[in-house]
Order: sequence, then C-alpha cells, then structure tokens
Amino acid sequence: MGIMTPISCDSGLSPVGGAPFPRGAALLANSLLNKGTAFTERERDALGLRGLLPPRVFTMDEQVGRVLGNFRRKENALEKYIFLTTLQNRNETLFYRVMQDHAEEMIPIIYTPTVGQACLEYGAIFRRPRGLFISIRERGRIAEILRHWPVIDVRMIVVTDGERILGLGDLGALGMGIPVGKLALYTACAGLHPAYGLPITLDVGTDNASLRADPFYLGLPQARVRGAAYDEFIAEFVTAVRAVFPRALLQWEDFGNTNAFRLLQDNRPKLCSFNDDIQGTAAVAVAGLLASLRETGGKLTEQRLLFLGAGEAGTGIADLFVAAACSAGLSAAEACARCWFVDSEGLVVRNRSGRPLAHHKLPYAQDHAPLRTLAEAVDAVRPTILIGVSGQAGTFTPAILRRMAELNARPVVFALSNPTSQAECTAETVYRETQGRALFASGSPFAPVTLNGRIFTPGQGNNVYIFPGVGYGALACGAREITDAMFLAAARRLAELVTAGDLAMGRIYPALTRIREVSLELAIAVVAEARENGLATIALPDDPRAELCARRFEAVYRDYV
Repeated sequence: MGIMTPISCDSGLSPVGGAPFPRGAALLANSLLNKGTAFTERERDALGLRGLLPPRVFTMDEQVGRVLGNFRRKENALEKYIFLTTLQNRNETLFYRVMQDHAEEMIPIIYTPTVGQACLEYGAIFRRPRGLFISIRERGRIAEILRHWPVIDVRMIVVTDGERILGLGDLGALGMGIPVGKLALYTACAGLHPAYGLPITLDVGTDNASLRADPFYLGLPQARVRGAAYDEFIAEFVTAVRAVFPRALLQWEDFGNTNAFRLLQDNRPKLCSFNDDIQGTAAVAVAGLLASLRETGGKLTEQRLLFLGAGEAGTGIADLFVAAACSAGLSAAEACARCWFVDSEGLVVRNRSGRPLAHHKLPYAQDHAPLRTLAEAVDAVRPTILIGVSGQAGTFTPAILRRMAELNARPVVFALSNPTSQAECTAETVYRETQGRALFASGSPFAPVTLNGRIFTPGQGNNVYIFPGVGYGALACGAREITDAMFLAAARRLAELVTAGDLAMGRIYPALTRIREVSLELAIAVVAEARENGLATIALPDDPRAELCARRFEAVYRDYV
C-alpha cells in the first residue's frame, strides 16, 4: 500500500487494520468509508443498508451541489466552519471533493482566518472528538494512549500544546483546531490519505486565566506546567511516537517561543520532524521575497529586511534568507547583517539594556544605537522589505507605509500575522498609502482592492503553500530527516511557480486553485533534495512525478461490490 494511496477494501478489511469491513449502520458511521446517499442499489443490498438511507441514489456531483447550497446559506464564517467539520465527520470523501474543487472558497474557512475564531470557541462548538488529547496527567501512559488510535499505520502527526495559537496566544486544549485543520490541508492540497493523519493536543494546562475560570473549558483548568516536568513529558511523547508509529513524520505546531526552537533542535536527530511556524513560515516568506524580485529588479544579496516581531516566525524567515543569501555569494555574517528586528523592547541591537537577548535573536543583534519604535527603525535601516510577524494589528501605520514608498520605488510589505484581525495592516491601506506601488502579501486573505481604476489581488503568504508539499515529498521518499535545505528548495520552486499573470495582478503567490499542482511540484523538489543528500530511504523513479501522482488520495467514491 502506497503512502498516499487510498486504502483498499478489496481484502475485506477496514482502514483500522484487521477489523472486519463494516456493514449497515456501522458503515454509515465510518466517515472514511461512508458514501451517504451515493451508495448504489447493489451496495445497499450487499452491505445491509436497505432502509437505512432514503430511496433515491445520488451521484457525487449532485451531493456536491447540495453541500455548496447549504454551505453558502450559512450566515457567517464560523457557521460555515461548523458545517464543513460536520461533513468531514460524516463523509470524508465528499468533504475533500468539495475542498479540492472549491479550494479558494473553502481553505479560508477550514483554516486561516476562520480557524482562529473556531479555536476561540472550540469548547462551545465541540461536537465530537477528532484526534488525541494527551494530558500531563497521563505521564507514563503515553504509548498506551497512542495505541488507542484506531489506525495502526499513522504516517503524519500534527501536534500542539496550544501555547501560541496563531496570534491569539495561549488557548490550551482549544488549540486542537489547528492540528485538525492542518491535516485536512495535507489531504486536500497534497493528497495524503486522511486515514494516515493524526492530530494531537498535548494538554499541560494554560496560563490563560479566563480559560481556567471557564466552567465549560475542555482542558485541564490549571497553570501551564513548565521546566523539568514539561521536558520529561515531551521526551516521553517523542519516544512513544517512535515506538508506536515508527514511520510517522511529526509536525510541531504553535508551541511558544520558549519551547519551539529547542524542541525542534533537540528532536530532529531522534524523529523525522519539523516546525511549521519556524520553517514553513520561513519558506513561504522567502518564496514571496524571491518572486517579488522579479518585479523590483533587485538582487537577493542587496535586500535589507526589517522584521516587526522576533519570535520563531521572524527568526525562522531570517535564517532561511541567510541560507539563500549565502548560496548567492554572501558570507553568513554579511547575510545576517541584512536582517534587522524590532521586538517588544525596540530595535534588536548588541548594546541594548534590559533583559538579555534570547538565543535565537543573538545572530541578528546589530551594532547600532538602541531605538524604541518601528518608525525610527524604518528611518535608520531604510529597508527594502518590511515583514510583520508580531501579531499586533495595525502596527504598519499609514505613515510607516508612506515612508517605505519614499525609500523604495517598489516597496515589499508582508503582513503575515494570523488571523486577519491580527494583521499588521490591511491590503487596502498598503495600496492606498504607496499609490499602488507596493508588493504585498498577508498571512490571511484580503479581498481585491481597486485603486485608480486598477484591481490589485493581494497574495496570501500562508504556509498552506509549503507544508503539504514538503511533508508529502518527505513521506514519499522516506526521508530520514527534514532539513532546512529542503525548505529552501521548496521556497525556490514556489517562487518559480508564480506566473507573469500573477505578478501583473499584484499577487506574488500562485492562485489557491493551483494548490494541488503547487504541492506536487514542491514534493518533487523535496525528493530531489533528499536524494542529493543521501536522506531518501524509499526508491522512486528518476522522474517521480507519475509515481507521486499515482499515490495521491483522490476524492472519488469506490465501488464496494
């Protein structure tokens, strides 16, 4: 059975591994196998479904039409999210057909920006569990809990501890919406069979006092565990994953800055894993930067980057930019000198008083006088590229944007914080204050903007362009490790996929309608990088395109009899 291929029912076994193929009501309750009203007359007789369904048989296309009609009648994005997740829990094949055929409409609902609101209200909208909740009370039993999952051959795990959910902060157990949404995108965008994905929330408490006081909060109503107890819990989790799901790739998601960097570095040698907030965000930002150079006419080695926010996303972008700039001829010191940061205490410089700089900021501490504000930093640094990863809405003020336009004929502005409510600026503000000269991307989608008779379609610099393809490629070739070089290869390929038509519209990323193509191309680039560095353990043809296409999950119904 291929890594991404649909699981066959010809053997009479269900995807849970060894259980008899379900019949009757049990089959209708199995979201991976249920076809609803599309079960044929023969299947209804053979599988004990006669009378359990309305008599008329519908095609999948007819079912899609009904879904779209109901979806579009919902009054707001959260109601649409609830509707789609209910469909996913009932009929996953139909859910992914709708996702694939209407990606631009569905991805912003099932993921950013709507997933942020869904996480905030996860307890209120909770219908049925999806994934595993492992609390720190289960120390010593994590392997046992992993074995409770009904699929014995998990290949992709997305895990969070809920401490830094998008730009919303510590949501504890309510952060489960993120792993669930990411795995839905692995299937919709790259073709990973949904049976192979496992969302996990590690509940170590929360420092969000309002959640602890909420009588309906789903998680542990206690302060977040830190220090040695936390580290021992994570170590047991990693060991258990290796033992129970030895072929799984693990994606770290939305961990706080104090843990994200060290968990990635400590566990990369032990477990095939990556951190999407650090490496995925970096790759999508560098891809946008590379694509923007086709419009600005500048060279990568000449850019000056100014970041608002010096957490895992910002320094991850800088690290990958440094790798790209070094491959273009700069030394590491020269490349680092082109990355400037403003954090909560001002410009990140060597002689700044106050708290010692965190380890991940040290390479980017510049030799400059301290400055307190972003506006002062813009004047001093004179950046060609302004990148927001702060989670602070509106911090790219009209005055700052006008200053960027004074300094650059084609300023590049990335407001990457999610969800939309946390973006550093809006698309309309950027285009208006720069007279339409800015190249803009945001983490969450913005509607097209009309200015002086021209329509600008802002690009969405979202990780959905990166992590599905990287994970798909790594699984397909059995990569022993996921390296930063793989993310750089993915970034370069993504930039190449931006068309002249995209750039003419003001978009520096491909349209989401091409996301399956994009993910496939990135997977091919990752496979090539893994081979070149001796990290691939599964033999694939020299040109793996046909093989990777054949392994993808396709959202079509199979005949069971």
